[in-house]
Amino acid sequence: MERSDQIAGPPADDGVPPGGRHDYPLTFSVDYPDRSLDRFSTAFRIFAIIPIAILAATIEGGSLGASAGGQGVRYAGGGIGVLVIPVLLMLLFRKKYPRWWFEWNLQLTRFSNRIAVYLALMDDRYPSTDEQQAVHLDFPYPDAEHDLGRGMPLIKWLLAIPHYVVLFFLSIGALFAAIFAWFAILFTGHYPRSLFDFIEGVLRWHNRVGAYAFLLITDRYPPFSLQP
Repeated sequence: MERSDQIAGPPADDGVPPGGRHDYPLTFSVDYPDRSLDRFSTAFRIFAIIPIAILAATIEGGSLGASAGGQGVRYAGGGIGVLVIPVLLMLLFRKKYPRWWFEWNLQLTRFSNRIAVYLALMDDRYPSTDEQQAVHLDFPYPDAEHDLGRGMPLIKWLLAIPHYVVLFFLSIGALFAAIFAWFAILFTGHYPRSLFDFIEGVLRWHNRVGAYAFLLITDRYPPFSLQP
């Protein structure tokens, strides 16, 4: 008997539990810097990020393009970058998601998000290659045999198109929000909380869509929401 969370399309309602939070397999949050941020680092962030961006590009095979308004990772199909096509084929023919492939995708997604958060000025600590820092991202290892549909990976990218359209405009808004935050930090040393929450929500939305359409860790359709 098919489980209800394997339905590909959006649910009849918005899927928000009584507490107001989305019970989605991927969780994402960024610690708000309740302190004075480094103004010098903020002023020259676009230059400071170059070394770690080059390092990330070597892992991503030159496909990393972190932006202030979105996840910024272009998902790769080969043996470098986020594994998509190999996982797709394994799910399609074997109904398996190799654990080490999962761990690779999880750690690389965390790393790329630390870079995106740093570029968006939400943290003035240089992105670590292994430590969590202010960025908290997690998703559970899926039971491929029971929780993932065999043919779903072939159509998830298509089902996610409505999200791509909305995220295009939200990412533009997040870019302008980061620019406003840049000026605010230079003059006050603090990140306006409303701008911080908005960019965090856009990043969370990007990650949920990525988990569904590319990381392939769930068949649950992502919510159209900036909320946790």
